[in-house]
Amino acid sequence: MNALVPLPVLLPLCATGLSLAFGTRLKQVQRLISVAVLTAVLGLSLTLMIVADTRGPLTVHLGDFAPPLGITLVADRLSGLMLTVSSAVTLCVLVYSLGQGMADRDEETPVAVFHPAYLILVAGVSCTFLAGDLVNLYVGFEIMLVASFVLLTLGGTGPRVRAGSTYVIISLFSSMLFLTAIAMTYAATGTANFAQLAGRLAELPLGVQTSIQAMLLTVFAIKAAVFPLAAWLPDSYPTTPAPVTAVFAGLLTKVGVYSMLRTETLLFTGNRLGDLLMAAALASMVVGILGAVAQTDLKRLLSFTLISHIGYMVFGIGLATRDAYGGAIVYVAHHITVQTTLFLVAGLIERRGGTTELTRIGGLAKAAPLLAVLFFVPAMNLAGIPPLSGFIGKLGLMRAGVADGSAWAWILVTGSAVASLLTLYVVAKVWNLAFWRAAPPGQAADGTVLESDSDEEDDDADEGPDRIPGTGDEPVHPRHQPAGRAVAATLHGHAVTTTTKLPRPMTAATAAAVALGLAFTVFAGPLTSYTDRAAAELVARAPYVQAVLGR
Repeated sequence: MNALVPLPVLLPLCATGLSLAFGTRLKQVQRLISVAVLTAVLGLSLTLMIVADTRGPLTVHLGDFAPPLGITLVADRLSGLMLTVSSAVTLCVLVYSLGQGMADRDEETPVAVFHPAYLILVAGVSCTFLAGDLVNLYVGFEIMLVASFVLLTLGGTGPRVRAGSTYVIISLFSSMLFLTAIAMTYAATGTANFAQLAGRLAELPLGVQTSIQAMLLTVFAIKAAVFPLAAWLPDSYPTTPAPVTAVFAGLLTKVGVYSMLRTETLLFTGNRLGDLLMAAALASMVVGILGAVAQTDLKRLLSFTLISHIGYMVFGIGLATRDAYGGAIVYVAHHITVQTTLFLVAGLIERRGGTTELTRIGGLAKAAPLLAVLFFVPAMNLAGIPPLSGFIGKLGLMRAGVADGSAWAWILVTGSAVASLLTLYVVAKVWNLAFWRAAPPGQAADGTVLESDSDEEDDDADEGPDRIPGTGDEPVHPRHQPAGRAVAATLHGHAVTTTTKLPRPMTAATAAAVALGLAFTVFAGPLTSYTDRAAAELVARAPYVQAVLGR
């Protein structure tokens, strides 16, 4: 079974070469490759999760070089669960993107870039979850960075390039910090392998340990968008197409949370920076949700709720107890699915109403009842309404805080309750504006081609305005015109075409993501039992170290 461990990384990388080889000449084959590979990765991830739960951590030393020389990949209960959830989510998003016709600028580029970049992103995420040392964790981050920059800037519109540039600058800065932390760690211990570091870091002077820990936490906090290091996120994600935003919001920030969870449990004992983590968690919860309250654009609103709910996961890491780790793991798995689903729904709303600006849409509950259901279920899940999985995760974290009994723990329990209530207010506001109230006079009519909000450039301001039939007196660009068919140019930033009949693959993929979130509720008992065992394994540390070092 150990031979299966590298496959979630190798399969997407090999498929990337095949996808580039076929390019736009055989688009159906390219799409089939992507779907087949991600389906295989999902099956492999599920197998690794089950085997790791029954037999213990699985390890492989590539090239048969023992640590610290070789590349070590490890699949334990935590990484198995993260791989399985992320694989299911990326498959749903891929099907959604295919339904939207996102084969990536087919007429304008010699090769199709979307599928190769997406597969590389999946490989980077898998590499991060399986990394058994700091160097390969860094490599996984860099693989994701390269792919995410391509996906962020697809279409080459000004806002997307600017947002992508901001994202890359922040990511490169965090990468420099990460390299510095790795260099400090290797200079102090002579290794970057997690299992070896678990023993050697404890032998270092307390000041050196704390410096390395603080450096790594800063890097991972930037990746996870923990306040006050989250300013880049609300401006980067909303400019991208819905499928790209969905996978970014669902996965990329959770990779940072996973890295914090892995290093804090395996490398650093004693919870020296626990109070700092809980302060950051509280600030993320409060500032993030207050930012969401102030938004009227759905994508930006969801981006701020993302920052807020990262605080719940950091809360669990900061408490540093077995129950807190278990609650944090449940909440990470829940939030990956729910946040991804809500951004997919945002894409459907944009396709149905022509915009995600809540002041310009309405009446969707009557006009598109299925869309209303697809939004309502994950929205209530995000708010933590019983008995959904969001409630289960939050309850686990709050119970761990009450059991801890410290002042910070009680403050975080209170902050968690307040953030949950404000989240409910935020999703209720979205429901009332977009679904419950009557459609406003300026809402786009069906079959109207609208310029994407991300494409409005200042240099177009001198061109004479035109009118969209059915939208009242709103001035628009001369290229706006009624459309007889749907064109899925959102990926390239060209246009959004409103339609009453949403593409079935997009709807089916979103429904599958909703069902995955509900599955966490239906199977809450087995899920929480699994996460309890995963948390116990993290606290024990010995099973991981023995699996890697063989002693």
